[in-house]
Amino acid sequence: MTVTPRAHKPKTREEAIAIAKAYAKSLTPEEDAALTKAALDDPDSILVTEEFTKGSPGRPFSAVRKIPVSIRLSPDVLDYYRSGGRGWQGRIDEALRKVMQLQDKPNDQSAQVDAMTNQKKRA
Repeated sequence: MTVTPRAHKPKTREEAIAIAKAYAKSLTPEEDAALTKAALDDPDSILVTEEFTKGSPGRPFSAVRKIPVSIRLSPDVLDYYRSGGRGWQGRIDEALRKVMQLQDKPNDQSAQVDAMTNQKKRA
């Protein structure tokens, strides 16, 4: 097998992937077997398996996508949630969710929550 210098350098990741796929399709089964054997015999090569390529580094994707927003909070409320350390935004989200669920229930607690959450009318 002869390796020739590339005529151009791919500009994007997608172009590089397209070039690699085109090259892989052009290989004969004998060439593919020879390359695979050479890679497996090389002690410095890393075997890339399906498990190795699953996902990407970083935070895993959540089933429920959250939407970034900007919100104005009282300093004491913000200090309270931040004092709990990491995850303060999630704790605020959970507190708002509890209020939302209480408002959906038709009972005495709902009336109390309504009274707490309704804005005062400005004169």
